[in-house]
Amino acid sequence: MTFRLELKVRDYECDLQGIVNNGVYFNYLEHARHEFLHANNIDFAKLAAEKINLVVVRSELDFKTSLKPGDEFFVEVIPTRLSKLKFGFRQRVIRKHDEKVAVDALVIGTSVNEKGRPFLPTEIDALFPIE
Repeated sequence: MTFRLELKVRDYECDLQGIVNNGVYFNYLEHARHEFLHANNIDFAKLAAEKINLVVVRSELDFKTSLKPGDEFFVEVIPTRLSKLKFGFRQRVIRKHDEKVAVDALVIGTSVNEKGRPFLPTEIDALFPIE
């Protein structure tokens, strides 16, 4: 299952070199993950009220090419089960007009209960089936 979110580079996201600042890509990836979860009926507010928190434990980004102001792009999100308690989001930021990959990423997460112990609630477990 691949989820895709379309976005456009805003001027203020760029640095003095005229390219998207490397830290901004984390925002693009996070926004796409949240939209993916929302599209799959994962309610952050409900989980938080139940004292369940989704957390990132590792992010790996490979920068391939730079985006510039006005570039239209999309972020792909592919959910991946990594272990009994960890899930991953394989993500790519792809420039729309030539389909060049700007960033290739793997973001690893889990969820923790009110005691800070990892576990996966039913709705998250179902979204990341063990293969």
